[in-house]
Amino acid sequence: MSEMRLVVAGAGGRMGRTLVKAITDSKDFALAGALEDARSPLIGWDSGTLAGLPENGIKLAGDAASLLFKADGIIDFTAPVASVAFAALAAKGGKVHIIGTTGLSTADEAKIKEAAKTAVIVKSGNMSLGVNLLAALTKRVAKTLDGSFDIEILEMHHNQKVDAPSGTALLLGRAAAEGRGIELDKQSVKSREGHTGARMSGDIGFATLRGGSVVGEHNVIFAGPAERLELTHKAEDRMIFARGALHAARWAHNQKPGLYSMMDVLGLKDF
Repeated sequence: MSEMRLVVAGAGGRMGRTLVKAITDSKDFALAGALEDARSPLIGWDSGTLAGLPENGIKLAGDAASLLFKADGIIDFTAPVASVAFAALAAKGGKVHIIGTTGLSTADEAKIKEAAKTAVIVKSGNMSLGVNLLAALTKRVAKTLDGSFDIEILEMHHNQKVDAPSGTALLLGRAAAEGRGIELDKQSVKSREGHTGARMSGDIGFATLRGGSVVGEHNVIFAGPAERLELTHKAEDRMIFARGALHAARWAHNQKPGLYSMMDVLGLKDF
């Protein structure tokens, strides 16, 4: 099997540099391009050097279309507006698009879904294999335990993260809601302050912490009468997200166009 040629979007950022390293260390993939915002002062820098590796001759560039034209796919942990644009390009060329971007709006989601008619898109709020197994477990536990068990999701990330709750927390919330047979948007509480009154039965609560350099911690709490069950995942290195994204890319390379999740990739859809 020949190497899958991938473009890394946001190659100058922390996650992008991690992806460049992960691709370099893999035998199944080749770095086809390193993409960055055309206004970035890092344009023209060597992507290998930025990732703490020897020079690889692949400079950061701002033209996504030309890079993707020569590649099999793109891995994208960037921003909503960029991810929507990359999805459109992937659709035009029938490419693979792996999306780890969070904070997407309903309108963004609709555009990505449209692009998936001709592109193979795998989108997840978290690419970690462990987190996606946690989501499957969350769904199963939520389905098994009755409504006397309240569901709360606690997450913590580094102090530079800009969206809250995290995409992973929402991923876990959707899994819990699916297990309970409810709509998360209608029964979620994302903040509490002041005199809120008693907790509404059936709601799924979220709590957000930010500080330091925490890569990511998520705790799903099922609090029932006189007992509590907690499911926890702690990320210690961004490389777990890069490895998960590459796992998704390898799987997507053999799929028909469509919008997929990591549950599809890991065979956990019906867990």
